[in-house]
Amino acid sequence: MKKLILSTAIVLGSLSIYASTVTTPEKTKVTVSVQSEYTEVTADAVPAAVKTALQTAYPGAKLDKAWVNEKKEYKLEISVGDQKATVYSDVNGNWLKI
Repeated sequence: MKKLILSTAIVLGSLSIYASTVTTPEKTKVTVSVQSEYTEVTADAVPAAVKTALQTAYPGAKLDKAWVNEKKEYKLEISVGDQKATVYSDVNGNWLKI
């Protein structure tokens, strides 16, 4: 009888080990806001660095439309042959991923 009581106590004690709560750290949410307030500008108003970067990255590309925001980031609508695309660049001609 002592062995039965002792065995039951050991089994119940070992089960309580697994019943403990596990706390996980909270994940931090990172949000990136994209400024969509672009103002249309003429192709002549686009800086030379942006035009050079455009011709380097997309040889033969034609600049159809251009927009600029307050951060001097340019949204460029281009066409290469029969394909059209929209690309984003900063004032120095560095490409932005949006």
